Amino acid sequence: MTPETGTMKRFGRARKSISVSGGELVRVTPLTEGTRAVACTPTVAGLDAREWLAGSGRQLADLRAEHGAVLLRGFSPLDAEGLGELATAFSGELRDYDNRSTPRTRVGNNVFTSTEYPPDQTIPLHNEMSYTASWPDTLFLTCLVPAAEGGETPLADSARVHDRVPAATRERFERDGVMYVRNFGLGLDLSWQEAFQTEDRDEVSAYCERHGIQAEWLGGERLRTRHVVQATVEARASGSKVWFNQAHLFHVSALPDSVERELRESFSEDELPRNALYGDGSPLDPADLAHIRAAYDAEEIAFPWQAGDVVIVDNEQFAHGRRPYGGARSVLVAMA
Repeated sequence: MTPETGTMKRFGRARKSISVSGGELVRVTPLTEGTRAVACTPTVAGLDAREWLAGSGRQLADLRAEHGAVLLRGFSPLDAEGLGELATAFSGELRDYDNRSTPRTRVGNNVFTSTEYPPDQTIPLHNEMSYTASWPDTLFLTCLVPAAEGGETPLADSARVHDRVPAATRERFERDGVMYVRNFGLGLDLSWQEAFQTEDRDEVSAYCERHGIQAEWLGGERLRTRHVVQATVEARASGSKVWFNQAHLFHVSALPDSVERELRESFSEDELPRNALYGDGSPLDPADLAHIRAAYDAEEIAFPWQAGDVVIVDNEQFAHGRRPYGGARSVLVAMA
């Protein structure tokens, strides 16, 4: 995915009302042209999304299931506690961020900051925790402070991404799966203590055994894990086959060229801080990675955040990412 350009799709282009619902409290419109994601805006000033959720039955859940991603705009702003309450009311229970792959800060009861990577970096489109065999089905994001420039959270329909990936690439990934290799203790990525949220090696080993992760302690603080999991899944809400892995994000080629060169000069393939391989352990074909990234680029949609926005994402049906930004930016996330 490339940084923000003048060809970005913008929120609100070619908007066309498709329903008025919830006792005419909320209007539902397409998020952008050419996507099934929708935006919900209140027809009554100051409406609280938690109150609307409580009084509208399954309407919001049905919108998430049918459309995959729902933007709530114009509702009363939510803080971390409010986002947690909305997500809990919607899903019943929030999940912790276990087996972490990125730095985040807990700001509430299973409410976290979005990934704390430097603002000049792009976070490629991906489905949350699709590098594991157990992932959240719904993400809840709210914008407290929009960036002065950029900082969008782009989305992509995972079924459409799947269909754009060439058949030969899909077949190879579906046959073999994806192997994620992580080397902790090198000082170049998360420590195993942060990734697994414990100082106890026995707890880490037990976690890995429960989740089918091969763990190898290498001396000192070094730990190597290998985990082979799915490349595609059938989305539970839609029944559609979706592209569902982070091979293109974990692979060392996702890093800037100079960083990739330096790492490859310093480490062998299985010693890199993190990397992705085919499930049989063989290196990924650069052509396959190029096809995958092109599919995401073709399906990317984006809208500029506004303070108080909430986005509810079916994590199987839609991928998400982050564009580089300037100025302050604060986005919170809860997972269920």
